[in-house]
Amino acid sequence: MTEEIIAALSKIDGLKVAARTSSFAFKKIKKDVRHIGNELGVALVLEGSVRKSGHQVRITTQLIRTDNGFHIWSENFNRKLEDIFALQDEISLLVAERIRENYGHLELRDHLVTPSTESIDAYDTFLKAKYFLKKWNLADIQKGAMLFEQSAQLDPAFELSLYGAGLCFSLLGSWGAMEKEYAFKRAQHYFQVGGKENLPKSVYAYHCLATHEFWGLWDYRAANESIQKALKLDVYEPDVNECLAEMLTAIGDFPSALIAINTSIQNNPLSPNHFYTRANIHYQQKQYDLALSDLNKSLEIDPDFALSIQLKLACCIHQNNQEALDHLIASRPELELPEQYRMLYHLIHNNIEIDEQAVRDLIKELDGKHPRPLMAYDLYLMAQISPADAMEMLKRKVSQQMGQVVNFKHESFLEPLRSHQNWQDMINQYFPDEHLDQAEIHQNNTARSLMSMDEVDHFTRKLDELMNHEHLYLETSLTLRSLAETLNLHPNKLSWLLNERLNNNFNDYVNGFRLRAFQLKALNPAYSHLTLLGLAYESGFTSKSVFNEFFTKITGLTPKAWVKKEKG
Repeated sequence: MTEEIIAALSKIDGLKVAARTSSFAFKKIKKDVRHIGNELGVALVLEGSVRKSGHQVRITTQLIRTDNGFHIWSENFNRKLEDIFALQDEISLLVAERIRENYGHLELRDHLVTPSTESIDAYDTFLKAKYFLKKWNLADIQKGAMLFEQSAQLDPAFELSLYGAGLCFSLLGSWGAMEKEYAFKRAQHYFQVGGKENLPKSVYAYHCLATHEFWGLWDYRAANESIQKALKLDVYEPDVNECLAEMLTAIGDFPSALIAINTSIQNNPLSPNHFYTRANIHYQQKQYDLALSDLNKSLEIDPDFALSIQLKLACCIHQNNQEALDHLIASRPELELPEQYRMLYHLIHNNIEIDEQAVRDLIKELDGKHPRPLMAYDLYLMAQISPADAMEMLKRKVSQQMGQVVNFKHESFLEPLRSHQNWQDMINQYFPDEHLDQAEIHQNNTARSLMSMDEVDHFTRKLDELMNHEHLYLETSLTLRSLAETLNLHPNKLSWLLNERLNNNFNDYVNGFRLRAFQLKALNPAYSHLTLLGLAYESGFTSKSVFNEFFTKITGLTPKAWVKKEKG
């Protein structure tokens, strides 16, 4: 439910929605919404609960402001499980309606959720598969592959699971957790079945395809084309921007890579993987302090994030910080063959003499491990003792397009190889570009005109009549959509008219009439038997907090102080 509502709201131009990883960081954690708002950089939090009983589901929802904790909206839903996609759409639209009533114009489609499958079981299994994939370690990616396959078996036409399975097999083959030819054959099978109607339909499918093209095939130009297609569908999607950042890092366009990953972090500020990716951009530029800052943030979010642990070990070695290296190794008993890090440290900094045969024995052990380590320490060790042998090893790994060496172009541990005659030939063969063409993609957040001037004049007069003569603001159940129905006007057009021509969001517009009604009643002796709060309710306000806040915002005084001042 949460995943689909996030995806649905993210489709709305002009609305920033924190991504799944960041939102889920607060699941089952009791924290003040002001703290959550500060960490995620959001003005509103949607919280709630889902309870299943048999084939029934009960959902509670609250939309809460993060500056003061006010509840803007709450509602309960009781539905059958087979209606889950319709319910996701209903909740998403209601949330979007309440947001634009309180904050400004948004153009909403009639539906935000299009069911990607008719099978609830397939969808549920797909979500479990994504959970394991997002942990970004090889054992969990294998679990994800199995679950994606199960989901696709439950619905053979389910595009998201087909592409997800393809992505998992591609990563397993690229990173050496599975025999590559077999893994890629499985990946291609799922991509072909998923794209049997020629083109992917979703951002997720394009992202999976781009990841395979880059990490699996090392075809970064093809990956860039897939990424640009994904960004046309959702320019802010965090995982797509991260994939773009990874690709730009490999070719060495670090400024563009930082722009892409910063977009990811802005929209998903609690993703350990995004901070790892930004750390790697700094690392490739030998900016180890900046890299460590991001790696510490990544590990603060997920203390067991394996990629960040490995890159932090590399930073300690490059910084000649043996104390930090030893401390990190000691704190990670799960590390296999910890001597590889100490041996590389001593080889680089010439602290002690290392027996070459001992190094070669360790290299052989590392090179034969299955699944392979996440970083190519066997190659890095070889580069220190025999650049010629290291070049042959690099050629082999590059020819196999191993994920561990995709950043070889700027890897500092390979410095001894840069003078080798074949070094530039390899760069020219695999990563010759320094920059890639990227489309100028921007979401259309400009206030395009939705109505002619004649329509503006006509409906402005009708609004004036409904409010000043028929006192429609007294209806406590009044919403932007119900007012639009009364006007026989599309809600998008009414939202645009209020915000762009009358300079008010819906709630401020309606509450302006309620405030004036209150002021007239408060000074009228005929209403002296009512309390100020009673007068507020008589004037159409629906809550004490909304009344007091709006009154103070408009007049600069509390209701009591205003009445006292006006009555002398």
